[in-house]
Amino acid sequence: MRWTRVVLGLVVACLGAAKAEGAACDAQVAGPKPPIHFAAAPAKGSVNLTFLGHASFLIESPQGVTVVTDYNDYLRPPFTPDVVTMNLAHSTHHSLQPDPGIKLVLRGWDPGGGVEQYDTSYGDVRIRSIPTNIREFGGTRRAGNSMFAFEIENVCIVHLGHLHHTLTARHLADLGKVDVLLAPVDGTWTMGHEEMVETVEAIRPAMLVPMHYFGSVVLETFLGKLGRKWPVRYSETNSILLSKASLPEPPEVVVLPGR
Repeated sequence: MRWTRVVLGLVVACLGAAKAEGAACDAQVAGPKPPIHFAAAPAKGSVNLTFLGHASFLIESPQGVTVVTDYNDYLRPPFTPDVVTMNLAHSTHHSLQPDPGIKLVLRGWDPGGGVEQYDTSYGDVRIRSIPTNIREFGGTRRAGNSMFAFEIENVCIVHLGHLHHTLTARHLADLGKVDVLLAPVDGTWTMGHEEMVETVEAIRPAMLVPMHYFGSVVLETFLGKLGRKWPVRYSETNSILLSKASLPEPPEVVVLPGR
């Protein structure tokens, strides 16, 4: 049996200030991290999701396709994934020098200043992107972030990236039915907790997995604002096996060890 192999702040004032902000965020990322636990490769009908930390997850399909979200130079798994997605915010969400062995590098922004959108497949994984805006020096950078949707074994996993605003009806329509939502809940670098709660309620996933929260106090503050109608389950390991049949009813929050 094969085994699964084993996180930026927002640019708040100007591109020059982004470096200093990134350094503060990088310090959070570079500190001691919880161990990554191994999990059996998923069988047909299942998807394995592992929280690597910060905003990076490893997604593994039954055909053995490996995807890493918000791939960067700080949190890389000790193997070369098949597919990586990245977001612009700053260096803990992207890499300027991704491993050349990666088969598919999907940047959630267009370096030329346009709008980057994907609808592609690799093996048994379909990947779509929905562009959103980010705040930058001088105002807003249009389409500087992307939400990535991964469709595997009839399970739709959506990673919100470094989302800076609530979603429009068009965004929600483009996302479609979301089973598992990977959401940044820092309350500062992306957007406030109230806005993120609004976003989660609009999407209404079956499962919410928090990420990008820099410590348990921030996480628990967000969960308190989310309310009792979202029961919380704390996983003992970084990995969770997902399938359409096992999705919770009613919806719940699953906290994977990390930050």
